[in-house]
Amino acid sequence: MVVADSNVRTLSDPESTWHQRFHSSPMKIEVNDLTIRYGDTTILSGVNLNIRKNEIFGIIGPANSGKTSLLKALNRMDEFTPGMKVTGDIRVNGLDIRHVKNVYGLRRSIGVVFPLPVGLPLTVFENVALAPRLGGMNNRAELNIIVERCLRRAALWDEVKDRLNSLGSLLSGGQQQRLTIARALSQEPDLLMLDEFSIAVDPVTTMRIEDILKELRKEMTIILVTNLVQQARRLADRTAFFLNGECVEIGVTECLFTGQVQDQRTQDYLSGRFG
Repeated sequence: MVVADSNVRTLSDPESTWHQRFHSSPMKIEVNDLTIRYGDTTILSGVNLNIRKNEIFGIIGPANSGKTSLLKALNRMDEFTPGMKVTGDIRVNGLDIRHVKNVYGLRRSIGVVFPLPVGLPLTVFENVALAPRLGGMNNRAELNIIVERCLRRAALWDEVKDRLNSLGSLLSGGQQQRLTIARALSQEPDLLMLDEFSIAVDPVTTMRIEDILKELRKEMTIILVTNLVQQARRLADRTAFFLNGECVEIGVTECLFTGQVQDQRTQDYLSGRFG
């Protein structure tokens, strides 16, 4: 099985399929020797991984494995986290994000969806229109188009089109999570990061969001942190397994789930022996 990015052609069928789809795709994210500490505690150590454009990249592992900390580092959210220190090299679209001066521009290009719906104390319309407004757009007709487009892409428009002036916090939990996705999409990101989005969402809504993600992969790169290993299997092109601050293994998802692993700890986790 291929763990690192490679052009080796002696591959099993799932690996061959991945290479056919992505071998010519530009590199979207390159992480080299990434270490994250909170004070004196090391959360991640020496992580190396690459993610291709338009790939859904899954990240699985038990709690406290460093998965969320990786997402924070990719979006420079560590700057809001007291005591969090990031070392190593992170490049997005070839740019070293630690030296990007326009941090706000960087964050606008990266949509983030958190485990629990984070509804702003605004109407449904203003939740989605907020990012375009902050970017300087005030034309109501243009905002109407953006809000409808994002709500449709989040499979929410038909449910809320008559409630756009109601508070987003009055929506159901599943609707609020899809509103969060619509708000993230209103930034027009080329990278979408989801951190266990289905924790507070019912199974039907979870499947609807999964269908949305399959469509969005045509337009953007997606990083999916999930505590549901079968969700990673359904969605991710490749999956990384994190354990105790280490990136244990990265592989084509279907290969990992059919036992083609290089580390027994990966097999033990996927088979439910711990975690």
